Amino acid sequence: MKQRWFDALWPLVAAQLPPPPARVVEIGCGSLGGFVPALSAHGYSAVGVDPAAPEGPMYRQVEFERADRFTDIDAVIASTSLHHVADPVVVLDRVVGALRPDGRVVVIEWAWEEFDEPTATWCFDRLGSGADPGWLHRRREEWLASGRPWDEYLGGWAGVEGLHEARQLLRLLDERFNREHLARGPYFFPDLADTTTDEEQKAIDDGEIRPTRVEYVGTLRSRLPQR
Repeated sequence: MKQRWFDALWPLVAAQLPPPPARVVEIGCGSLGGFVPALSAHGYSAVGVDPAAPEGPMYRQVEFERADRFTDIDAVIASTSLHHVADPVVVLDRVVGALRPDGRVVVIEWAWEEFDEPTATWCFDRLGSGADPGWLHRRREEWLASGRPWDEYLGGWAGVEGLHEARQLLRLLDERFNREHLARGPYFFPDLADTTTDEEQKAIDDGEIRPTRVEYVGTLRSRLPQR
């Protein structure tokens, strides 16, 4: 997890969690452990689940839907992970089965379907030229090489990657949880050179680009039969 992303999102995540030592599971913690180290440092009983997760007792190196089932969990965090899973229905049903009756979810997602050409151009104009090009560099180069309109290119790329739209994920979340918070905001700033979250927010406020970060917080609506 990039430090700028963590710095921007940790206050939101922390504010929505029950107090420590609550049991928290993070879906898709990544190779650096996501929020798990911070959760542990703040007194939470935290576990990160991801095939690329670090070694150690706080992590499970497997997809969430294939991991041993969790029970009596106080909160589940999913940060930019649900749009990648094979089947969000299976994953979210497992989340429901893992949570306590008063459990909650904290979801940070990317509405890739809102990533229109003006937003892409704004991002591409702010890419650095470092030795380690990131995913936005790759999208720019692939798009230019394709010769296709941006929307056509993006849809094709998302289809190959198997990405789920944020609107679909929100519908599935609302079927299972009582929505307490929904907001949109900056998403790209960690991957842009010398661009802060405030600068991206200003571009959103000025109508230059779209807000593609989705924040969702909900409490358990009802239990579904476990799969």
